[in-house]
This record gives sequence, structure tokens and C-alpha cells, in this order.
Amino acid sequence: MTRERHHVSCLSTLSITQDPALIMHPTLPRLSNSDFPAIRRGRLKSLQVNLGYRCNLSCLHCHVGAGPNRRENMDRATIETVIDFLKRGGIETLDLTGGAPELNPHFRYLVGQARAMGVRVIDRCNLTVLEEPGEEDLASFLAAQGVEIIASLPCYTQTQVDAQRGKGVFETSISALKTLTALGYGHHDGALVLNLIYNPQGPELPPEQIALERAYKTALAQDFGLVFNRLYTLTNMPIQRFGSTLISQGRFDAYLALLKSAHCDHNLQSVMCLDLISVDWQGQVYDCDFNQMLGLHLKNGNEPRTHLCELDPERLEGLSIQVADHCYGCTAGQGSSCSGALVE
Repeated sequence: MTRERHHVSCLSTLSITQDPALIMHPTLPRLSNSDFPAIRRGRLKSLQVNLGYRCNLSCLHCHVGAGPNRRENMDRATIETVIDFLKRGGIETLDLTGGAPELNPHFRYLVGQARAMGVRVIDRCNLTVLEEPGEEDLASFLAAQGVEIIASLPCYTQTQVDAQRGKGVFETSISALKTLTALGYGHHDGALVLNLIYNPQGPELPPEQIALERAYKTALAQDFGLVFNRLYTLTNMPIQRFGSTLISQGRFDAYLALLKSAHCDHNLQSVMCLDLISVDWQGQVYDCDFNQMLGLHLKNGNEPRTHLCELDPERLEGLSIQVADHCYGCTAGQGSSCSGALVE
């Protein structure tokens, strides 16, 4: 199977030079009147924590709207609340995201505390942060702590990555991946797990995950001597920066119609919100990271919103999950979650 079959063409109108801060159209009003099926929570296993919206990149597909000018950052007191919840909630996995989560000044402290408890820690890394000034030892820290890395690399070609994420990002990402490979990440018989993430360039469903993973592995091994464990394909959510761009282009309704037309009921059994909760930089709780970006708080009795310090992990199972039309992004086609396709 040739690599060319898995290239995705860039949307010419999604220019990386466009300033995403100029116009930010709200997307929730277009999503809230939804016919998405009702779903309820299972047993809580994963705590996904957004450590802040500051990032060294401003990617067009970003559903967070993160960037270098964002100043939201989780403080030490809220970090301690997260650590306390890990202890009393029996959490199996701590999933750290942002922005660039590593830019939070308490990132390493939180990772160390969680790993000392035996909690699996995932770092959702944009790779380029490993090359930032002052972060020269970050990759070694992650390896020493046994942190699993899920790294964003939207294609294996320079043209497409730089078009989506900015000039020079591909070269920096490859350099970071070489560092991780040298530390032992991504080897099939090793303990250090490195998974990559693919996002489509525009309003389309991602290609079949297994075939694209083979193409990635072949290209990165042949061209750069790189290895990794798995490739996760993620559907772009019509919210925040990406959703706003679609509205500006008059493509929002068509993309939402595509997601709805590709809905698969079977994927409802595996969506991530069944066993995960999302926590924002202030400690407020949501069913998932996407709901967090829309301000759809986790339903907890009659409370309009719940802080993590107030949440009883034993009373989450069976609660109804907040849904809107963006949820079709998780159930369309092969499905999509923070761990890639739901059906392979």
C-alpha cells in the first residue's frame, strides 16, 4: 500500500497566517438543540486534567483555542486537589492536556506525585515543546517517570504539518521524536509508550486508522529512523477555533451534517465520557474535554457546576452525560476519542 493513498490535501482557505484571535464565533448555539442519543456514565477510571490553555503553538484544528497569548494556568492549590482526588477516587489513569501541559510550572510536581501512587500518567504533547528553551531535560524527565506520551503529528510530510501548525513545526517535531526514540520511547518491546495523533486538515472524517498507521510507520522509519507504538486518528470537533473557522467559511453546517450522517450507534458503547471526567484549569468538572470547551458542566444533582474538591467519585456511575451535536464527532464512522478510533 503506497504512502500517497494516505495523504490528505490541505484546505487552501485554512491559512496558517490567519489570526484566529480576530474573530471567534460561538459554536454552542449551533450545537445545543441536539438529537444525540442519551448516554450515562459507567465506572470512573480516568481523570483528564487540562493544566492551562497556554501553548507555544496556535494550531488551526485546535478545539481548545490554545496559544502563546493565553494565560490560564492551573495553580498549586488546584494541583493539590487533583492529587487528593487521585487518592480518594482510585483513579487508574491521569491524562494531562492543555495547551501544552508541560508549560504549567507545577507539571513535573503533579507527574511525580501521581507516579509515586502508581497511577498511569499520559502526557498529551505537541512535540515542539520538548525543544523550547528551558525544557532541554523535559524528555529525560518523562522517560525517568515512565510517562506515556501521546504526541500530535498530523502528517508525516513537512508540507502538510507546516501548513496546519506553522512553518518549521515539522522539523522541530522530528527532532523531538529523535530524542524520544534515543531515550527508548516507541520500541515495540520497550516500556516507554509513544503514540502519535493524526487530525484531518479540514472538515472531513479521518481515514482508516490501521492502514494510516502502517503508512506513518513506514515513512518515519525510512526517512528518519523513527519508531512509535500506535497512531490515533481523531476527528476534528466543530468547536472553538476550528468550529469558528468553519463558520467564517460557511462550512459549519455541511461538516455537522457529515458527522451526523456517519453516526454509528455501536460507537456509543465505547465513547470516552463513559469512564472519564475532564477537569479545567480552575478545577471545574465536565464529562469530557470537548464539553469543557463549550462550558457544558458535568450534571451533579441540582448544582449548575461542580468543583473537583466537591465531587464524590462513588456517585458518578449512572449519571446522565451532557450531550450536544458535537458529540457526533465521537460516533461518526470508525469513531473517535482521546485514544483514537473506537472501531478498527
